[in-house]
Amino acid sequence: MRILVAHNRYRSAAPSGENRVVDQESEALLSLGHDVVRFERESDSIEDWSPLQKATLPARVIWNPTTRRDLLRVLQQFKPDVVHIHNTFPLLSPSVLYACRDERVPVVVTVHNYKLLCASGDFFRSGAVCRDCAGGASMPALVHRCYRRSAIATVPPVVAARAHRRAWKHFVSAYIFISESVRRLLAGMELDPERVFVKHNLVPLAGIGGLQPHEQQSQPQVAYVGRLDEAKGIPLLLRAWDRYLATTGNGPLRLAIAGSGPLESQVTNWAADRPSVELAGHLNKQDCFNLIARSRAVLLPSQWEETFGLVVVEAMAAGVAPIASSHGSFPELITDGVDGVLFNAGDSDDLARVIIDVETNDARFAAYGVQARMTYEQQHDPRRNIDQLLDIYRFAMAKPVVASP
Repeated sequence: MRILVAHNRYRSAAPSGENRVVDQESEALLSLGHDVVRFERESDSIEDWSPLQKATLPARVIWNPTTRRDLLRVLQQFKPDVVHIHNTFPLLSPSVLYACRDERVPVVVTVHNYKLLCASGDFFRSGAVCRDCAGGASMPALVHRCYRRSAIATVPPVVAARAHRRAWKHFVSAYIFISESVRRLLAGMELDPERVFVKHNLVPLAGIGGLQPHEQQSQPQVAYVGRLDEAKGIPLLLRAWDRYLATTGNGPLRLAIAGSGPLESQVTNWAADRPSVELAGHLNKQDCFNLIARSRAVLLPSQWEETFGLVVVEAMAAGVAPIASSHGSFPELITDGVDGVLFNAGDSDDLARVIIDVETNDARFAAYGVQARMTYEQQHDPRRNIDQLLDIYRFAMAKPVVASP
């Protein structure tokens, strides 16, 4: 199969699960003998633009004629059977949809976030879940300056979503939602249900470095791996850890935090007075997996409704119990009290209670880890995941909307 993958890569300074998924899917397809060409733009490149170029960025978010022209040329040369689009913001723009339509190539879109309806892409505002735009409205985003807390910065994603909503609805042959939760929360798009599929993100076992469950002996520690920001629940995590220390009298567990983000300085200052906290910084993929595998549990305190939670499945693959907020996609991935634990979303006291349980019931969490690995093998098998992706490609090729008048 000839597959063109289109993706706007996120900044390297911000850890991106989407980048990892695109890389892992593309590598898996290549390993099976498929012909894969990647059409990508790098958000990092914006830093090297001239002031004049940067001034044109808002317009390019809405419509990027250069990207459209470049993609048309690649489509004419490569002649793919299908185009798989991931992230288009900010440099690809929805113009890629029109290029595919003009070349009559079926399009598959993976919906990784809520950006088709939400300017910030996360349905999260002022420290809480917000669904004001879930029904298709745009004005709340402008009123609340939802993207980067700037009215000016919010206009381009809002205009792009509104101006090209028809294209997102009618130029796409198949939509992949990475969880049932995302599909449900984006119901306001009113997409053709025949063309909607739910497929979890690919987490290849090879990425765990060949580890088998408990191959690395777990240590008396819990780990957080991810972006250091409010939506990911960093303030909640810090409050929960302080409650754990106060309740246990500085108990024996350690907290390892790996990642970077806008709250990094706050986390660094907080950790300076707490010897039980280790800051690992921004780790590469293998070092992240090794940190997870050495832990009794992995903490996912997200305040926003996570669209998938890649770290959940990575922990399961390593035979480590995930502890996550009880909303978003997490209840789809974790069976509470079987292969992990769900705590009350937004409740730092409840998270502290679970952390205390990790300390006092090591055997229980070891058993959760064993079951978590079984869940990974039964529900997240990489080959079945790729087979599902190929089936979606075949559907798009058999029922391309570009063939419609």
